[in-house]
Amino acid sequence: MVDVPRIISVDDHVVEPPNLWQDRLPAKYRDRAPRVERRRGHAGSASRSGSAWISDDSAPETDVWVYDDLEWPLIRGYAHVGHRDQSALSGVTYDDILPGCFQQGERLRDMDRNHTEAALAFPTFPRFCGQTFLERQDKDLALLCVKAYNDFMIDEWGAGDGYGRLIPLTLIPLWDPQLAAAEVRRCADKGSHAIAFSEAPYELGLPSIHSGHWDPLWDACDETDTVVNMHIGSSSTLPTTSADAPMEVVPAINSINSIRCFVDWLLSGHLVDRPNLRIALSEGQVGWMPFYMERVDSLWERGDSYADIRRRIPERPSSYVDRMYGCIYDDVHGLQSHEAVGIDQIMFEIDYPHSDSTFPESKAVAQKLADAAGLNQEQTDKFVRGNAITCYKLDQYFGIQR
Repeated sequence: MVDVPRIISVDDHVVEPPNLWQDRLPAKYRDRAPRVERRRGHAGSASRSGSAWISDDSAPETDVWVYDDLEWPLIRGYAHVGHRDQSALSGVTYDDILPGCFQQGERLRDMDRNHTEAALAFPTFPRFCGQTFLERQDKDLALLCVKAYNDFMIDEWGAGDGYGRLIPLTLIPLWDPQLAAAEVRRCADKGSHAIAFSEAPYELGLPSIHSGHWDPLWDACDETDTVVNMHIGSSSTLPTTSADAPMEVVPAINSINSIRCFVDWLLSGHLVDRPNLRIALSEGQVGWMPFYMERVDSLWERGDSYADIRRRIPERPSSYVDRMYGCIYDDVHGLQSHEAVGIDQIMFEIDYPHSDSTFPESKAVAQKLADAAGLNQEQTDKFVRGNAITCYKLDQYFGIQR
């Protein structure tokens, strides 16, 4: 057995404090900006933008985020740790969830309980890459909301006792690549070098990464050492089979989203001339990677049949995987395939406070995974923390030791 060092999780989540935007936006926007109202009702059927809200005076109280025309209930699935016996769609209030979901000090205490040194947290109300703000009509207000969230991430969540432990993960205004590039640079100047982006922007009605539309953003990320993170579901879609398939089908095959994203990036050519551009695929596991590396290389080898591929990509596509990272929480097969995937490309995630989270037993889970894959101590150290330090340059920007 190997020793499991203190964990660095590359995929956790924060439930935003109720006053985040009310405390940071100009007073004239406070009646329209995101705020929490306690109401009686329940979540209705889920849609791309979340669960619908149905008012019902006889129902239990639920905290509801209200933002312009949006009513977005807080449901148990966003804060499942400690309450896994409850339905993911049941409405909850902030009083019903673990304080570590939204309070910095309590989150740090939960991390200490869970053998965790540092973690990146994706948003909740804004959704995984800020789709909530993309969908609103008033883009001036939406931009202020994005900046307010980022200031919270850097100046509050990741500051003070959280510095070097709660690593900032910021948002961009998805509707304008020039504004997005400017926000990347602003946040980098403040100490954030990681952004959330969509695994499939075309699913959000935006141009694909092949269009050239996003080049100013990729240039800014390359110049500022900013990692592009794409979480499962950041396209506001999840794969399924048939309309009557059981709900378990979705989590069983949701790696399909990361597969599409992985192939898109390897064949895009964006990694060729941007040596500092790094990509992290969140919650997609890694066991599928070797096949798709082999597949895109096979296409490249037959370049005569695909006239453009060798012009865009002068080396085999798989040669750029050293700047693409996957993460796992229970993928034994993927970790056993570390020689084919690349042990340097596999990171660990805890997924606090979602239902898949290994909290508070993440150390034991990492131990079991490392033992099952036959990792030695050096490989275990890379998997549990070292690769995250390399990907996000946590030693350079936050002084985190390997």
